[in-house]
Amino acid sequence: MNLTLPAITAFLDQGGSPVDVAEEALSRLAAWADPAMLITAVPAEAVLARAAALMEEGRRGRRLWGVPFVVKDNIAAAGLPMTAACPDFEHVPQEDAPAVARLLAAGAILLGKANLDQFATGLNGTRSPYGTPRNAFRPDLVPGGSSSGSASAVAAGICAFSLGTDTAGSGRVPAMAQQIVGLKPTLGLVPTRGVVPACRSLDCVSIFAHSAAEAAAVLAVIAGPDAADPYSRTAPPGWSAAPAPRAGWRIAVPLDEELVFDTEANAVLFEAMVARAKTLGATVEPVSIAPLIEVAKKLYDGAWVAERTAALRERVRDQPETLHPVTRTILEGGFGRSAVDAFDDFHAVALARLVARDIFAEADAILLPTAPGIPSLEAMAAAPIAANSRLGTYTNFVNLLDMAGLAVPAGVGPDGLPFGVTLLGPAFSDGALAALGTALSAHESLLFCIGAHMSGLPLNGQVTALGGRLVGAAATAPCYRLFDLGSRPGLLRDPGGAAIEGEIWALPTSAIGALLVQVPSPLGFGRVEMADGAAVLGFLAEAAGVAGAPEITALGGWRRLLASRIG
Repeated sequence: MNLTLPAITAFLDQGGSPVDVAEEALSRLAAWADPAMLITAVPAEAVLARAAALMEEGRRGRRLWGVPFVVKDNIAAAGLPMTAACPDFEHVPQEDAPAVARLLAAGAILLGKANLDQFATGLNGTRSPYGTPRNAFRPDLVPGGSSSGSASAVAAGICAFSLGTDTAGSGRVPAMAQQIVGLKPTLGLVPTRGVVPACRSLDCVSIFAHSAAEAAAVLAVIAGPDAADPYSRTAPPGWSAAPAPRAGWRIAVPLDEELVFDTEANAVLFEAMVARAKTLGATVEPVSIAPLIEVAKKLYDGAWVAERTAALRERVRDQPETLHPVTRTILEGGFGRSAVDAFDDFHAVALARLVARDIFAEADAILLPTAPGIPSLEAMAAAPIAANSRLGTYTNFVNLLDMAGLAVPAGVGPDGLPFGVTLLGPAFSDGALAALGTALSAHESLLFCIGAHMSGLPLNGQVTALGGRLVGAAATAPCYRLFDLGSRPGLLRDPGGAAIEGEIWALPTSAIGALLVQVPSPLGFGRVEMADGAAVLGFLAEAAGVAGAPEITALGGWRRLLASRIG
C-alpha cells in the first residue's frame, strides 16, 4: 500500500480499514529507524486505538478519515510534549492548535511530533539537539529546515502529509531537498494559534505532501479564520484551496543575471521547467526580482530578527545555555536592533510590495528556483551560517511580501542532486498555484531499471503504482559490472566492464523520491550512461555492498540470469 492520499482513499473506498493503514504506517516508521525524525512518537497502541475507533464510527463524510500524518514539534497537539527542539522548553499543551484540531476532526491519525531546527530558526535541518533527521532522498544531504522531520516523514513514505511551519522558507526548502511538495499558504489563512512563534507576524502553518493536489486537499481542511488569533484572516468570497485550472497562464521568471545555482545541472533543470510551462501554453516573461531579493535581507538582518528575539526574550536573556549555539547567536543579535531602524525596514518592505503588486498585475505567478541547491551535511557543517543563508536566496522575501507559495520537484541532476522550483502568487492565490503546480509536476523523468523492477518481475508494481510507463528495452554503455545480490542485481560502474541490458521507464518526476525510499541498501539512484550516450537516472550499487557477491557481468543482464536459473 502506498501511503499517499489517493491510494489510502481508494483502499478505504474498497472496504479497507483505517487499522490496516495505521499498521502500515507504524511498520514503515519502525523500518525507517531514524531516532532523529520524530521527537515524540504517539505510542503504537494509541495510534491503533484511534484507528479502531475511526473504523467503528465510520467515515461520516470526514475528508481525511484514516489518513496518517505528523506535526512539527512547534505546533501544539494536546497531551503530547512540545519542545520546539529545545529540551528545556518542553511542556504538554492541553489544547490542540486549530490546524491540528481540524485535521483530527476530519478523521486523520496523528503519528507524532517531528524534529525541527530549534525554535524554527534555520533552513537546513541540522540545528537540533535531537539530531539531524535523515534526508529520505539522499542521506548525505541536509534534510532542509526548519521543518526537517515533517518533510522526512512524508518523503520516506511513512505518512500521507505533514504539517510544518514557514517563516523564511521552512515549508519549501525541505520539499526541494527531499523531492516532495511544500505548500506555504497565504499568511493568516491557517491560524497560527498554538504555534511557538518565530516571527509571529510572518509565521504560517505549511503542508508537505506527495503532490500539489494532496496538499491543496489538506489546506481545504485546515484553512479558516480563528477569532482568538489576531493574525488570522478571512479568505475573500469564492476562495477555494482546490486547484483552479486556467488557460493562458502568464508566468514571470527572474532575469538571467538574477539567477544563481550551485551547479550547472540545476540551471538546466530550471530551464526545463520554464520550457515545460511554455508547452502548457503559458506566456513566460522575464522580470527583475532584484528589489524582492534585496528586501529579503531584512528578515535576518533587520527588524524581524528583533521579532524573533522578542518571542523568546526571557530565554535568550536568562537561559542562553539552553539554546543551540547557532540559534543563540541569531537571537542575541535581535537585542541590538533599534525601533528607528525597524521603521526603515517596514518602509522598505512596503516599497517592495509595490514592486510585487506590479509584477502580479502582468503575471499570474512567479516561477523561480526554490533554492540554488542543497548542500551536503559536510558542507553545512563547514559553513553553518553562510550555507544556511544561501538556502534562503529565493524564500526569505515571500512572507514579508504577503505571497502564497508552492514548492514542487523539478528533477534530479546527473550528479544525483535534487532540484525544485517554487511558484509564487499574491495573497489568496493558493488554488491557482495548486493547479499550475499540478500541471508542471506532470512531467516525467526517465529511470533505467535492471532487476526486479522490470516489467513482469516481482517489484514492477512499485513502479506502475507510481504512474510509471514502459518506454522500452535499453542497454548501458560498455562500462558497467553486474553482481547477483540474491533477489536483485547490483550495478557498478567500471571502465573495464560491459554493456548491461535493462528497461527504460518513465515516471512522474514527483514520484522518484517515493520509489527511492523503497530501495534497500546497498542500492540507490545515480546517473547511468546509456549505449546511445544519454545519461539517465538508474539503479546503482555501492562498491562495498557488492563485495563478495557473484559477478554476472558476462551474462549481460538480470533476465538472462533468471532464465539460466529456470534452465
